[in-house]
Amino acid sequence: MKHRVLALTVAGLLAAACSPQAATPPPKDPHAVQVGPPGAALCRPAGAAQTAAGAAATNALRGPAGLVAVTPDPLLSRVAAAHACDMARRGRMTHLGTTTTGPAMRLKQAGYRPAISAENIAAGPFSLSRVLAEWTASPGHRANILLPQMRDFGVGQALGPDGRNTYWVAVYAAPR
Repeated sequence: MKHRVLALTVAGLLAAACSPQAATPPPKDPHAVQVGPPGAALCRPAGAAQTAAGAAATNALRGPAGLVAVTPDPLLSRVAAAHACDMARRGRMTHLGTTTTGPAMRLKQAGYRPAISAENIAAGPFSLSRVLAEWTASPGHRANILLPQMRDFGVGQALGPDGRNTYWVAVYAAPR
């Protein structure tokens, strides 16, 4: 009897797996946070001064830990800004993009070949200095900042449709 139930269960699973279905929807991010309403966002690349400030704050943590300094990278800043804009348009803070599964995929699409990548995100009525301080104080975000392999850094931002919340993205990576 047990074998018959098992055989029927397996047959049912195989039939379901082989039946025609709609395309698989993108994965859901269980950690995503709806910050504000979706809509038109004000998307702008981070300036050289912001990127330099982000890299300096990152290196202020890395240096005392005996880690190599990261270098500001304009390509990583563009990738970060594009993801910040994507989040702002959706009003949603998440590592999953509308068409991408994470920072490595976004970097590859932009022409960067990452050996490793990580990303910190934030959203709210916060300045860059506040976000950098929050990431420094958060164990998970700090762990990304202190990944020893990282060599390049970029930061991006976008203002959400509500005109109140800024979406921030920092990308850390090292090339192959």
